Amino acid sequence: MSALAACGALLQRDVRAVLRSRSQLYSTILLPLMLLAILGTGVSQGLDPTLVRDGDYATFLVPGMIAMAVLFSSTFSSASYYRDRDSGLMRVMLASPHSPRVILLGKALAGVSIGGLQALAVLAVAAAIPAIDLEWQHGVIPGIALAAIGIALLALLLNGFAQVVASRIRTMQGFHLVMNLVLFPLLFFSGAFFPLEDLPAWLKVLATANPLSYGVDLLRVAIYDDGSGYFGLPLDFAVLTALAFALFAWGLQRHPGYHW
Repeated sequence: MSALAACGALLQRDVRAVLRSRSQLYSTILLPLMLLAILGTGVSQGLDPTLVRDGDYATFLVPGMIAMAVLFSSTFSSASYYRDRDSGLMRVMLASPHSPRVILLGKALAGVSIGGLQALAVLAVAAAIPAIDLEWQHGVIPGIALAAIGIALLALLLNGFAQVVASRIRTMQGFHLVMNLVLFPLLFFSGAFFPLEDLPAWLKVLATANPLSYGVDLLRVAIYDDGSGYFGLPLDFAVLTALAFALFAWGLQRHPGYHW
Protein backbone atom coordinates (compact mmCIF):
# COMPACT_ATOMS: atom_id res chain seq x y z
CA MET A 1 0.00 0.00 0.00
CA SER A 2 1.36 3.42 -0.94
CA ALA A 3 1.74 6.24 1.57
CA LEU A 4 -1.12 8.13 -0.10
CA ALA A 5 -3.41 5.09 0.11
CA ALA A 6 -2.49 4.60 3.78
CA CYS A 7 -3.37 8.23 4.58
CA GLY A 8 -6.65 7.80 2.72
CA ALA A 9 -7.49 4.62 4.62
CA LEU A 10 -6.88 6.29 7.98
CA LEU A 11 -8.92 9.31 6.92
CA GLN A 12 -11.85 7.07 5.88
CA ARG A 13 -11.59 5.12 9.15
CA ASP A 14 -11.88 8.20 11.36
CA VAL A 15 -14.63 9.75 9.22
CA ARG A 16 -16.66 6.54 9.44
CA ALA A 17 -16.14 6.48 13.21
CA VAL A 18 -17.61 9.99 13.51
CA LEU A 19 -20.54 9.10 11.23
CA ARG A 20 -21.30 6.12 13.46
CA SER A 21 -21.05 8.25 16.62
CA ARG A 22 -24.38 10.03 16.21
CA SER A 23 -24.09 11.92 19.51
CA GLN A 24 -20.75 13.50 18.51
CA LEU A 25 -21.96 14.28 14.99
CA TYR A 26 -25.24 15.87 16.07
CA SER A 27 -23.90 17.78 19.07
CA THR A 28 -21.14 19.43 17.06
CA ILE A 29 -23.64 20.72 14.51
CA LEU A 30 -26.67 21.32 16.74
CA LEU A 31 -24.99 23.34 19.52
CA PRO A 32 -23.91 26.23 17.25
CA LEU A 33 -27.35 26.20 15.59
CA MET A 34 -29.09 26.26 18.99
CA LEU A 35 -26.98 29.23 20.09
CA LEU A 36 -27.73 30.91 16.77
CA ALA A 37 -31.48 30.47 17.29
CA ILE A 38 -31.68 31.26 21.01
CA LEU A 39 -28.94 33.83 21.52
CA GLY A 40 -29.41 35.45 18.12
CA THR A 41 -33.17 35.85 18.49
CA GLY A 42 -32.96 36.88 22.15
CA VAL A 43 -30.43 39.65 21.56
CA SER A 44 -32.00 40.85 18.29
CA GLN A 45 -35.48 41.19 19.81
CA GLY A 46 -34.67 41.67 23.48
CA LEU A 47 -31.70 44.06 23.42
CA ASP A 48 -32.02 45.78 20.01
CA PRO A 49 -28.31 45.65 19.07
CA THR A 50 -27.80 48.78 16.98
CA LEU A 51 -24.07 48.10 16.45
CA VAL A 52 -24.73 45.27 13.97
CA ARG A 53 -26.32 45.55 10.54
CA ASP A 54 -30.05 46.30 10.79
CA GLY A 55 -29.96 45.20 14.43
CA ASP A 56 -30.00 41.60 13.15
CA TYR A 57 -27.80 39.86 15.70
CA ALA A 58 -28.78 36.35 14.55
CA THR A 59 -27.23 36.92 11.12
CA PHE A 60 -24.19 38.56 12.71
CA LEU A 61 -23.62 35.38 14.76
CA VAL A 62 -23.40 33.02 11.77
CA PRO A 63 -19.62 33.37 11.11
CA GLY A 64 -18.88 32.88 14.81
CA MET A 65 -21.06 29.77 14.99
CA ILE A 66 -19.23 28.32 11.98
CA ALA A 67 -15.93 28.91 13.77
CA MET A 68 -17.39 27.27 16.89
CA ALA A 69 -18.35 24.19 14.87
CA VAL A 70 -14.77 23.88 13.61
CA LEU A 71 -13.46 24.31 17.17
CA PHE A 72 -15.71 21.59 18.64
CA SER A 73 -15.06 19.19 15.79
CA SER A 74 -11.27 19.61 15.95
CA THR A 75 -11.33 18.94 19.68
CA PHE A 76 -13.46 15.81 19.40
CA SER A 77 -11.58 14.46 16.37
CA SER A 78 -8.19 14.89 18.02
CA ALA A 79 -9.43 12.88 20.99
CA SER A 80 -9.32 9.80 18.73
CA TYR A 81 -5.54 9.88 19.25
CA TYR A 82 -6.15 8.96 22.91
CA ARG A 83 -8.61 6.19 22.04
CA ASP A 84 -6.17 4.60 19.61
CA ARG A 85 -3.25 5.02 22.00
CA ASP A 86 -5.07 3.60 25.03
CA SER A 87 -6.47 0.65 23.06
CA GLY A 88 -3.03 -0.21 21.67
CA LEU A 89 -4.14 0.41 18.09
CA MET A 90 -1.76 3.37 17.67
CA ARG A 91 1.19 1.13 18.56
CA VAL A 92 0.05 -1.41 15.95
CA MET A 93 -0.30 1.28 13.27
CA LEU A 94 3.12 2.77 14.08
CA ALA A 95 4.63 -0.73 13.76
CA SER A 96 3.38 -0.97 10.16
CA PRO A 97 5.78 -0.60 7.22
CA HIS A 98 4.69 3.04 6.82
CA SER A 99 6.53 5.80 8.64
CA PRO A 100 4.93 7.50 11.67
CA ARG A 101 4.60 10.60 9.48
CA VAL A 102 2.12 8.81 7.20
CA ILE A 103 0.07 7.41 10.10
CA LEU A 104 -0.24 10.68 12.00
CA LEU A 105 -0.77 12.71 8.84
CA GLY A 106 -3.71 10.48 7.89
CA LYS A 107 -5.31 10.90 11.31
CA ALA A 108 -4.72 14.67 11.31
CA LEU A 109 -6.24 15.07 7.84
CA ALA A 110 -9.27 13.15 9.06
CA GLY A 111 -9.75 15.72 11.83
CA VAL A 112 -9.43 18.58 9.35
CA SER A 113 -11.92 16.97 6.95
CA ILE A 114 -14.48 16.27 9.68
CA GLY A 115 -14.21 19.80 11.07
CA GLY A 116 -14.53 21.37 7.63
CA LEU A 117 -17.57 19.32 6.62
CA GLN A 118 -19.41 19.96 9.88
CA ALA A 119 -18.75 23.70 9.64
CA LEU A 120 -20.03 23.72 6.05
CA ALA A 121 -23.15 21.90 7.28
CA VAL A 122 -23.75 24.70 9.83
CA LEU A 123 -23.32 27.29 7.04
CA ALA A 124 -25.75 25.40 4.78
CA VAL A 125 -28.43 25.17 7.48
CA ALA A 126 -28.00 28.83 8.47
CA ALA A 127 -28.22 29.97 4.84
CA ALA A 128 -31.47 28.00 4.41
CA ILE A 129 -33.19 29.70 7.37
CA PRO A 130 -35.46 32.49 6.02
CA ALA A 131 -34.81 34.76 9.02
CA ILE A 132 -31.04 34.72 8.34
CA ASP A 133 -30.11 37.47 5.87
CA LEU A 134 -26.58 36.79 4.66
CA GLU A 135 -25.01 39.55 2.55
CA TRP A 136 -22.88 37.47 0.10
CA GLN A 137 -21.22 40.70 -1.00
CA HIS A 138 -18.95 38.85 -3.47
CA GLY A 139 -21.78 36.69 -4.81
CA VAL A 140 -23.05 33.35 -3.52
CA ILE A 141 -20.61 31.01 -5.32
CA PRO A 142 -17.46 33.12 -4.65
CA GLY A 143 -18.69 33.68 -1.08
CA ILE A 144 -19.11 29.94 -0.48
CA ALA A 145 -15.65 29.30 -1.96
CA LEU A 146 -14.11 32.02 0.23
CA ALA A 147 -15.88 30.64 3.31
CA ALA A 148 -14.73 27.09 2.47
CA ILE A 149 -11.10 28.25 2.26
CA GLY A 150 -11.43 30.06 5.58
CA ILE A 151 -13.00 26.98 7.19
CA ALA A 152 -10.21 24.75 5.88
CA LEU A 153 -7.52 27.08 7.24
CA LEU A 154 -9.28 27.30 10.61
CA ALA A 155 -9.58 23.51 10.74
CA LEU A 156 -5.86 23.13 9.97
CA LEU A 157 -4.95 25.66 12.66
CA LEU A 158 -7.19 24.20 15.36
CA ASN A 159 -6.30 20.60 14.55
CA GLY A 160 -2.60 21.48 14.71
CA PHE A 161 -3.09 23.14 18.09
CA ALA A 162 -5.05 20.13 19.33
CA GLN A 163 -2.23 17.81 18.23
CA VAL A 164 0.31 19.95 20.13
CA VAL A 165 -1.83 19.70 23.28
CA ALA A 166 -2.40 15.95 22.78
CA SER A 167 1.34 15.35 22.60
CA ARG A 168 1.85 16.92 26.03
CA ILE A 169 -1.27 15.92 27.99
CA ARG A 170 -1.39 12.24 29.00
CA THR A 171 -5.13 11.79 29.63
CA MET A 172 -8.20 12.51 27.53
CA GLN A 173 -9.86 14.29 30.46
CA GLY A 174 -6.90 16.63 30.82
CA PHE A 175 -6.90 17.20 27.06
CA HIS A 176 -10.52 18.38 27.03
CA LEU A 177 -9.99 20.59 30.07
CA VAL A 178 -6.97 22.33 28.52
CA MET A 179 -8.70 22.76 25.16
CA ASN A 180 -11.75 24.33 26.80
CA LEU A 181 -9.59 26.53 29.02
CA VAL A 182 -7.63 27.91 26.06
CA LEU A 183 -10.01 27.86 23.10
CA PHE A 184 -13.23 29.16 24.63
CA PRO A 185 -11.69 32.47 25.80
CA LEU A 186 -10.08 32.81 22.35
CA LEU A 187 -13.48 32.29 20.73
CA PHE A 188 -15.15 34.88 22.95
CA PHE A 189 -12.79 37.73 22.07
CA SER A 190 -12.38 36.77 18.40
CA GLY A 191 -15.30 38.92 17.27
CA ALA A 192 -17.58 35.87 17.08
CA PHE A 193 -20.11 37.36 19.53
CA PHE A 194 -19.61 41.12 19.24
CA PRO A 195 -18.09 43.61 16.77
CA LEU A 196 -14.45 44.48 17.37
CA GLU A 197 -14.69 48.10 16.19
CA ASP A 198 -16.09 49.61 19.39
CA LEU A 199 -14.23 47.54 21.98
CA PRO A 200 -11.85 49.09 24.56
CA ALA A 201 -8.22 49.32 23.44
CA TRP A 202 -7.04 46.41 25.62
CA LEU A 203 -9.64 44.06 24.13
CA LYS A 204 -8.70 45.17 20.62
CA VAL A 205 -5.09 44.27 21.40
CA LEU A 206 -6.15 40.80 22.59
CA ALA A 207 -8.35 40.33 19.53
CA THR A 208 -5.49 41.32 17.22
CA ALA A 209 -3.20 38.77 18.88
CA ASN A 210 -5.89 36.08 18.68
CA PRO A 211 -5.54 33.86 15.58
CA LEU A 212 -9.25 32.93 15.66
CA SER A 213 -10.11 36.61 15.08
CA TYR A 214 -8.72 36.41 11.56
CA GLY A 215 -10.76 33.30 10.75
CA VAL A 216 -13.99 34.88 12.02
CA ASP A 217 -13.19 38.10 10.14
CA LEU A 218 -12.61 36.19 6.89
CA LEU A 219 -15.90 34.32 7.29
CA ARG A 220 -17.74 37.53 8.08
CA VAL A 221 -16.40 39.20 4.93
CA ALA A 222 -17.34 36.15 2.86
CA ILE A 223 -20.95 35.69 3.96
CA TYR A 224 -22.13 38.62 6.11
CA ASP A 225 -20.19 41.87 5.91
CA ASP A 226 -20.88 44.51 3.29
CA GLY A 227 -17.37 45.95 3.60
CA SER A 228 -13.78 44.77 3.90
CA GLY A 229 -13.99 43.45 7.46
CA TYR A 230 -12.04 44.51 10.52
CA PHE A 231 -8.58 43.35 9.42
CA GLY A 232 -9.11 42.96 5.68
CA LEU A 233 -8.91 39.84 3.53
CA PRO A 234 -5.17 40.07 2.68
CA LEU A 235 -4.18 40.13 6.36
CA ASP A 236 -6.75 37.47 7.24
CA PHE A 237 -5.34 35.11 4.63
CA ALA A 238 -1.71 35.87 5.47
CA VAL A 239 -2.09 35.26 9.22
CA LEU A 240 -4.35 32.21 8.90
CA THR A 241 -2.24 30.52 6.23
CA ALA A 242 1.06 31.05 8.05
CA LEU A 243 -0.25 29.95 11.46
CA ALA A 244 -2.36 27.06 10.13
CA PHE A 245 0.48 25.32 8.31
CA ALA A 246 3.03 26.12 11.03
CA LEU A 247 0.81 24.75 13.83
CA PHE A 248 -0.26 21.75 11.78
CA ALA A 249 3.35 20.78 11.05
CA TRP A 250 4.40 21.44 14.65
CA GLY A 251 1.52 19.37 16.01
CA LEU A 252 2.56 16.37 13.93
CA GLN A 253 6.20 16.68 14.99
CA ARG A 254 5.32 16.72 18.69
CA HIS A 255 3.99 13.17 18.81
CA PRO A 256 6.28 10.36 20.01
CA GLY A 257 7.75 8.32 17.21
CA TYR A 258 7.32 11.03 14.62
CA HIS A 259 10.30 12.33 12.69
CA TRP A 260 10.60 14.40 9.56
